[in-house]
Amino acid sequence: MPEDLTSLQHALGSSDPLNWVFTGDSITHGLVHTQGARNYVDHLHELIRGDLGRARDAVINTANSGWRIVQLLEDFSRRVATWRPDIVSLMIGTNDCSTGGVFPIIEPAEFAASVTEFVGRVRELGAVPVLQTQPAVDVANAPERARIADFAQAVRDVAATEDIVLIDQFARFEQLGGGGVPWGMLNDPFHPNAAGHAVMALEIADVLGIRAAAGSRVVADLEAQVAVARRVG
Repeated sequence: MPEDLTSLQHALGSSDPLNWVFTGDSITHGLVHTQGARNYVDHLHELIRGDLGRARDAVINTANSGWRIVQLLEDFSRRVATWRPDIVSLMIGTNDCSTGGVFPIIEPAEFAASVTEFVGRVRELGAVPVLQTQPAVDVANAPERARIADFAQAVRDVAATEDIVLIDQFARFEQLGGGGVPWGMLNDPFHPNAAGHAVMALEIADVLGIRAAAGSRVVADLEAQVAVARRVG
């Protein structure tokens, strides 16, 4: 178990308030593709400040649609530092892996170096970094993102090297898709829908050890939402 996870679980056992910052690209931003439903950060907000009774915690979403890791590094002060975070979650890479659009094409190693720099800056703030891999995508209908698995592996490699808490959303979505497209979880080839956001929230709650909160209404609702989507999908 990463030392950071032990520290985080200890902090959750204290009454001292925590500042949680979630940042990344459109998947964390959570606009449009949930079609009015809550995104995964919203669900965690309700789980942490509601079911866990941590009403003095702050859960902040600073993600921007379309962004890549280089933009997050350039705007680190506003996206992360200004909020004086205790925990910083980063999910990035779905745009970085793209071979289309106006941005230069980068390699997984270059991406990994930038993620490592981001983690170092988070640690300098005295905060706990949490890395998330990107959800798996429908590559047949988003061929410009065919390298997504390599960029997910890059995140795993950084987490392993730096001993960082990892939430492997890519692996979870692949599991739901039986190694293929996770039908019922996506609103388009690479944006999770409402059920996909429920999956991500549950995965984070699992890894951070907060899913088993006694009498968690949020967890029960999310599990039911995923079950329905799986049957329909």
